[in-house]
Amino acid sequence: MPKFSVIIPLYNKEKHIVATLQSIFAQTVTNYEIIIINDGSTDGSLQVVQNLQDARIKLFSIKNQGVSTARNYAMQHAKGEYYAFLDADDIWLENHLEELNKLITHFPDCGMYCTAYQKQISEKIVINAQFNNITPNHFGIVNDFFLSSINSCIAWTSATCVNRIVFNTVKQFDNKITLGAGEDTDLWIRIALYYPVAFTNNSTAIHNQIADNRISNSNTLKRNFINLDKYNPYIKKHANLKLFLDVNRYSLALQFLIACDKEKYVFYKSNIDFKNLTKKQLFLLHQNKTTLKIFYKIKKVMSKFGFILNSYS
Repeated sequence: MPKFSVIIPLYNKEKHIVATLQSIFAQTVTNYEIIIINDGSTDGSLQVVQNLQDARIKLFSIKNQGVSTARNYAMQHAKGEYYAFLDADDIWLENHLEELNKLITHFPDCGMYCTAYQKQISEKIVINAQFNNITPNHFGIVNDFFLSSINSCIAWTSATCVNRIVFNTVKQFDNKITLGAGEDTDLWIRIALYYPVAFTNNSTAIHNQIADNRISNSNTLKRNFINLDKYNPYIKKHANLKLFLDVNRYSLALQFLIACDKEKYVFYKSNIDFKNLTKKQLFLLHQNKTTLKIFYKIKKVMSKFGFILNSYS
């Protein structure tokens, strides 16, 4: 039985999938299998993987149903003790599985294991994800998953692995959430509500934010978003869950304002405790669509020169 099942949903990533797979082949830990689910790709992605003819790869094809269905399908065929997730345009550094294995060895009772990661924001610029209440040398259980995930989430898909027993206990990815509208976040919340989370602040993965065909770039009005209200009953047991939810509501409110869906903008805004937002967030939340679009354009231009603007700190 392999220690890790590497789960890769594949949809129109012809230009990226080889580099992603090569980053797995370069791992210092080799006790793994690779499960790739071709989710109805319409480019040459399937042929690229087939041409590799690598015995470590198990390749399946299904009709296009979205990333959650693809991952859930992969888990039905996975044999590993732990599911390590990797998107088809992201990259692991060679010690990624090694660092996850260290966390598992030291903290075997956790539900989820995560490493720090970097964000590729332009061809030449890569930045480190920033986490709240986490020391530079952190290696261990996270004191408060929700507090630490306010800026960047402790659990990012391509830097996270989950015990297969835990995954089967909390159930699968919710395929009612679509097009990168919180499928992953929903699962991480459900795990963090019931299990401790182990984390190392050693960056071992790169989030490619400039790749082709990223589902998070999909039209806001065509996406089915995560239902944040369903976690409200757990707020009393988790001190900073409300803060975490409100920051996510703030983000969704801005998206719907820009997309001209005033009803959903008002819905998310009305459920926020404004004490949980920063001054910058409150300022942006009360701007009009035109002003927000200008700010986003400025942010995008500045990021190309290495100046990172955000409203989460």
